[in-house]
Amino acid sequence: MSIKPVALAVLSAIALSACMSNPSMASHGDTAIAMPANPIVGGAPMYASKDIIDNAVNSKDHTTLVAAVQAAGLVDTLKGPGPFTVFAPTNAAFAALPAGTVDTLLKPENKATLSKILTYHVVSGRLDSAALAERIRAGGGSATLTTVQGEPLKVGMQGGLVVLTDTKGHTSTVTTADVYQKNGVIHVVDSVLMP
Repeated sequence: MSIKPVALAVLSAIALSACMSNPSMASHGDTAIAMPANPIVGGAPMYASKDIIDNAVNSKDHTTLVAAVQAAGLVDTLKGPGPFTVFAPTNAAFAALPAGTVDTLLKPENKATLSKILTYHVVSGRLDSAALAERIRAGGGSATLTTVQGEPLKVGMQGGLVVLTDTKGHTSTVTTADVYQKNGVIHVVDSVLMP
């Protein structure tokens, strides 16, 4: 028996084993495709095998966002199949809002307003940075996304970073891109967008 077929069989077995044990490997039919490893967000690993909520609750930088999603009754939606693209503001982004804004929004009587703001941060589909860049190129330097809330959100590039512009003209920069989820992708942003 030749050494080459044996070596090939061993290498194939090792590769198959790695694909089955590595959560960053996604299977598509008969082919395993490597997905890039997710970045650490808020001091916690993010797993492509978990949904948006199951990952977000572990980020110490997104406790305000998680509390807001719970108060707005959007947990089940973001645990659903999606796929969703979520632009996730950090605690610092919420803290930069005028004093008392977050406390007011978290009150039960403001659930509809809070839901409107949060769903303005969500787009249907899985738009990673490559997909966003393609839309920006196709749009001649900017693109308009339709949010789940229904209003447009502009996306462009500045200094190599993806920048979002809300309906009021305020901008938010993607600080951590391509945090893959089983039901979409999260991009961490540095300010809260307003419809």
